[in-house]
Amino acid sequence: MSTIHTRLAGVAAHLPETTMSTTELEDLLAERNPALELPRGVIHNGSGVRRRHLAAPHESPSDLAVQAAWRLLAEHDLRADDLDLIIFAAVTVDLIEPATAHIVAAKLGASCPVFDVRNACNSVLNAIEVADAFISAGRYRRVLICSGELPTAFMPWTLSSAEEFFTIGAAYTVSDAGAALLLEPATTPGVLAHRFAAHSPGWDAAVVPLLNVTSDPAADWPVIRPLTVDGFKLARGIERTDHGVFHKPLSDLGLTWDDFAVICVHQASLPALWKFCDHVGIPQGKVVVTIARHGNLVAATLPVQLAQAVAAGRVRRGDLVALVGLASGFSAGIVVVRW
Repeated sequence: MSTIHTRLAGVAAHLPETTMSTTELEDLLAERNPALELPRGVIHNGSGVRRRHLAAPHESPSDLAVQAAWRLLAEHDLRADDLDLIIFAAVTVDLIEPATAHIVAAKLGASCPVFDVRNACNSVLNAIEVADAFISAGRYRRVLICSGELPTAFMPWTLSSAEEFFTIGAAYTVSDAGAALLLEPATTPGVLAHRFAAHSPGWDAAVVPLLNVTSDPAADWPVIRPLTVDGFKLARGIERTDHGVFHKPLSDLGLTWDDFAVICVHQASLPALWKFCDHVGIPQGKVVVTIARHGNLVAATLPVQLAQAVAAGRVRRGDLVALVGLASGFSAGIVVVRW
């Protein structure tokens, strides 16, 4: 029997047309908090974010994922009935139960098995790892991975103090987006390698808390709080994660960073991006930079970068691509693909 390999057949992204600049965001914060003296320029200077995308008020994470999925299916002349498995991979979800993948499938009109994969901003990378295992084992043939991120829904617009602004500042850098990937069996390797590592004691460095989760019937409804980041703890988590996770797959394949057409790297801030690239030796000219124009796209970041690189002609069939993930938790990973 011939070996079954997995190839990444296609990618698509959906970025909502409505945007908000960082200056506009600061204006809105000042308008809604007239008693507070909030500093200007902190968001851009700390993150590099100039603009972010905003979904329509009626849209949900599944809607953003479906927009990208429809585009991808149309580009490949496929219908929802052609899919064997749908994996929804994102931080934001429509509901706690059921899996958002069910909602995506219903909106697409698909009848295949579905489930969610969630691991913060590495959700899509882990979904690729799972899909590759299924396809290589002959369990499924055509797998759709889709992501819908709606983190701007949790931006706080009223603050108790200027100090709170600095505590939750990262919440103002996020952006809404949808993305979709199509994976299929192939006779030659397409997904060449994937490797992951974690430093879980650092889980509390970047959190979106869910408060009032209790069995007490008199308690208030659970409340989702804004993203809070402890920069010092997060940096320690990154430092304590085995960076061999990035280099070992390349060494095993006889590759260096210079062999890649592009390198997609998760981007929570521009300064942190360049510091990380310098630390692991990634050439800056290979990176697809999205953080400035599009904000932190959460788990949709890497597929959006790949879609933009393909559309711009930076990636052509046969080219090598690296998808490098960094996520709260803390986890790190890489997927090496021959496009």
